[in-house]
Amino acid sequence: MKTIILYYSHSGNTKRFALKKALELDAEIEEIVEVKKPLLVVGLCRALRRKMTAIRPIKAQLDGFEKIIIMSPVWAAHPVSAINSVIECLPGGKKVELFMVSAGGGTRKSAEKTKALVTARACEVIEYTDVHIKQKGSEVFSQKL
Repeated sequence: MKTIILYYSHSGNTKRFALKKALELDAEIEEIVEVKKPLLVVGLCRALRRKMTAIRPIKAQLDGFEKIIIMSPVWAAHPVSAINSVIECLPGGKKVELFMVSAGGGTRKSAEKTKALVTARACEVIEYTDVHIKQKGSEVFSQKL
């Protein structure tokens, strides 16, 4: 199954996890970059309110992939706002996996609404996982929600 990983990373933890997963799955990978990175407190507020932010265009042609994996850091128990913008770019009919990467808390309270954003794009969420990591980037455990 042709797969791409789209990820946003603030501190590097999500990037390390995405690179590891791309090697495991032999998947293509692309970093999501905000046009203008907000101050952390602004980013936290946007994440909590499920706002979108301007991102640079995704270079990969997403129509050419059967599965799209989206990875995000966890801010205020939600994915970062750039991920809301990525979800808006999804073509319909795709299988989507979501990985929320955190050194702290998970996304149990926001998971259903995040899944709903994906299904509203006529895509199927086939997996949603909170990934908890140690500070040096090693995975501690994953919890599928």
